[in-house]
Amino acid sequence: MDKKTICSILGPKGGVGKSNVSANLAISLAQMGKRVIAVDLDLGGANLHAILGVKEVRYTLEDLILRKVKTLQETAIDSGFKNLRVICGGTDVHNIANISFQQKVKLINHIARLDCDVVILDLAAGSSYNVVDFAFIANRNLLVTTPEVTSLMKVYTFIKSAVFRLLTVIFRDAKVVDLLDIVERAKDVSANPHLKSIENVLNEAEKISPAAVVLARKKLGSFIPDIVINRVQSKNDAQVGTVVAKLLKDYVGIESNVLAYIPEDEAVKKAILTLKPVMAASPQSEFSKSILKIAAALTT
Repeated sequence: MDKKTICSILGPKGGVGKSNVSANLAISLAQMGKRVIAVDLDLGGANLHAILGVKEVRYTLEDLILRKVKTLQETAIDSGFKNLRVICGGTDVHNIANISFQQKVKLINHIARLDCDVVILDLAAGSSYNVVDFAFIANRNLLVTTPEVTSLMKVYTFIKSAVFRLLTVIFRDAKVVDLLDIVERAKDVSANPHLKSIENVLNEAEKISPAAVVLARKKLGSFIPDIVINRVQSKNDAQVGTVVAKLLKDYVGIESNVLAYIPEDEAVKKAILTLKPVMAASPQSEFSKSILKIAAALTT
């Protein structure tokens, strides 16, 4: 990695193991000699430090938002693992989950200036504007899900919401009201079946502003999420990634990579009970081996 890698960890719904993957991936990359900062951006629901086993939290990113520190770098605390620091999320005492647009821009700029080799962004579950906006500053996006049907449907909804958010920002900047109207109409497929796919939306928008659509296609082309299927228990589960990738390509027009399958592993439950990350409690477990493979893929 010649330049800093900013890797967002996304989860379309809660309970898929997103933060667990974030914490252990950060440890794995640090063990490879990378200078890593893990940032808990699950605003209002922060738990990354707990998974890492950090008991004393001296600073949080709230301190930057409330101007108690000048830089986000100052809030990075020792994780207990060599080469790894963590920036803890807020307690939401100051309603940090609902930060203003200006505060979000400030936070994004500070993330870009962090002094390290790898930034791991542990994002909140779901597809809120905050989640999507933070995801689009990353140059790698890991989409963590499980084989359950509900999780898979959430993946589709999440990515489509992310694409709509991106198109809204681009079309708004183009200052053409009719473009925004197309995006809004596309959200109601039953009333506008001709706008069912993102490609249909872009084709319709191209009639109004070809230049805006050229930019949109360029931005969408650079958003290639890596799919991680967690808690795999059967051979059928191992086919899920391919199904998700095809769904995203056919209906959202997004290319994706099936990066890894992580098997269901009792070591994860045991690690949680001992308040230690799996990479530390059970480094030879199947879960840990899978995380190592993901880390290796991110460093090539």
